Amino acid sequence: MSLDARLAELGIELPPVATPVAAYIPALRHGGTVVTSGQLPVVDGTPVATGIVGGGVSLEAATAAARTACLNALAAAAEAAGGLENITRVLKLVVYVASAQGFTAQPTVANGASNLLQEIFGEAGAHVRSAVGVAALPLNVPVEVELTVAVAG
Repeated sequence: MSLDARLAELGIELPPVATPVAAYIPALRHGGTVVTSGQLPVVDGTPVATGIVGGGVSLEAATAAARTACLNALAAAAEAAGGLENITRVLKLVVYVASAQGFTAQPTVANGASNLLQEIFGEAGAHVRSAVGVAALPLNVPVEVELTVAVAG
């Protein structure tokens, strides 16, 4: 099954690539790899959640935000790769979580992104990952996602 057909089956539509909020590009292809800049959980330019996880943002809301940010990262990666079908494997995922003092469930938040990639890519969506707690993120969002993928040709 093609990746586009898989997205349709899952009821997922890749969003337009988010406009950068500073001096960077959304994704860069070098050889057989695409690396994304950090992508935020925004829909139509508006954050889906704001605040600190464990201090106003629930674990469930943060996990959903990680999924949204991952969709934005995947859209940027697909554009740089020349289309979603050119992505052959997910290599690495980094999820930054704006965390309240004492909050230690960053890996659970990151599962929102990891599970999405495995739903879409199956075995090729299994990846290495870092889940990092930070004090704050741009636009006061609770999560930011970076993605590295392998591409064909």
